[in-house]
Amino acid sequence: MAAKTPFAKGAQVEHSKLGPGQVVDCTEHHITIKFDELGEKKFLLEIALPLIRKIDRQPPADKKRSSRKKAAAPAAAE
Repeated sequence: MAAKTPFAKGAQVEHSKLGPGQVVDCTEHHITIKFDELGEKKFLLEIALPLIRKIDRQPPADKKRSSRKKAAAPAAAE
Protein backbone atom coordinates (compact mmCIF):
# COMPACT_ATOMS: atom_id res chain seq x y z
CA MET A 1 0.00 0.00 0.00
CA ALA A 2 1.42 3.38 -1.02
CA ALA A 3 1.99 6.04 1.60
CA LYS A 4 -0.25 9.12 1.45
CA THR A 5 1.52 12.17 0.01
CA PRO A 6 1.43 15.42 2.00
CA PHE A 7 0.14 17.55 -0.91
CA ALA A 8 -2.55 16.76 -3.47
CA LYS A 9 -2.12 17.59 -7.13
CA GLY A 10 -3.44 21.12 -7.71
CA ALA A 11 -2.94 22.24 -4.09
CA GLN A 12 -1.96 25.87 -3.63
CA VAL A 13 1.28 26.15 -1.67
CA GLU A 14 3.91 28.68 -0.71
CA HIS A 15 7.65 28.03 -0.51
CA SER A 16 9.36 30.19 2.10
CA LYS A 17 11.91 31.54 -0.40
CA LEU A 18 10.40 30.99 -3.85
CA GLY A 19 6.85 32.21 -3.19
CA PRO A 20 3.42 30.89 -4.16
CA GLY A 21 2.72 28.10 -6.60
CA GLN A 22 0.61 25.08 -7.46
CA VAL A 23 1.50 21.42 -6.93
CA VAL A 24 1.92 19.69 -10.29
CA ASP A 25 2.92 16.29 -8.88
CA CYS A 26 3.74 14.85 -5.47
CA THR A 27 5.10 11.35 -4.80
CA GLU A 28 6.61 9.72 -1.74
CA HIS A 29 10.02 11.15 -2.67
CA HIS A 30 9.56 14.23 -4.89
CA ILE A 31 7.31 17.25 -5.29
CA THR A 32 6.97 19.36 -8.43
CA ILE A 33 5.59 22.87 -8.04
CA LYS A 34 4.71 25.39 -10.74
CA PHE A 35 5.62 28.74 -9.21
CA ASP A 36 3.83 31.90 -10.33
CA GLU A 37 7.05 33.70 -11.23
CA LEU A 38 9.64 30.94 -11.71
CA GLY A 39 7.90 28.13 -13.56
CA GLU A 40 8.20 24.45 -12.59
CA LYS A 41 10.71 23.24 -10.03
CA LYS A 42 11.19 19.70 -8.69
CA PHE A 43 12.32 19.10 -5.10
CA LEU A 44 13.31 16.18 -2.93
CA LEU A 45 10.30 16.04 -0.62
CA GLU A 46 12.32 15.20 2.49
CA ILE A 47 14.30 18.44 2.17
CA ALA A 48 11.58 20.75 0.83
CA LEU A 49 8.74 19.73 3.16
CA PRO A 50 9.74 22.09 6.02
CA LEU A 51 9.87 25.01 3.55
CA ILE A 52 6.43 24.47 1.97
CA ARG A 53 3.04 25.26 3.47
CA LYS A 54 -0.49 25.08 2.12
CA ILE A 55 -2.19 28.40 1.42
CA ASP A 56 -5.79 29.37 0.77
CA ARG A 57 -5.99 31.19 -2.55
CA GLN A 58 -7.52 30.92 -5.98
CA PRO A 59 -5.14 29.56 -8.63
CA PRO A 60 -3.83 32.35 -10.86
CA ALA A 61 -5.20 32.53 -14.38
CA ASP A 62 -2.85 31.06 -16.97
CA LYS A 63 -1.01 33.70 -18.92
CA LYS A 64 -2.13 33.74 -22.51
CA ARG A 65 0.37 34.06 -25.29
CA SER A 66 0.09 37.02 -27.56
CA SER A 67 -2.10 36.18 -30.52
CA ARG A 68 -0.71 38.99 -32.63
CA LYS A 69 1.10 37.85 -35.71
CA LYS A 70 4.35 39.40 -36.72
CA ALA A 71 3.96 42.01 -39.41
CA ALA A 72 5.05 40.81 -42.82
CA ALA A 73 8.42 42.20 -43.86
CA PRO A 74 8.12 44.73 -46.69
CA ALA A 75 9.01 43.36 -50.10
CA ALA A 76 12.39 44.43 -51.42
CA ALA A 77 12.22 46.97 -54.23
CA GLU A 78 13.85 45.91 -57.47
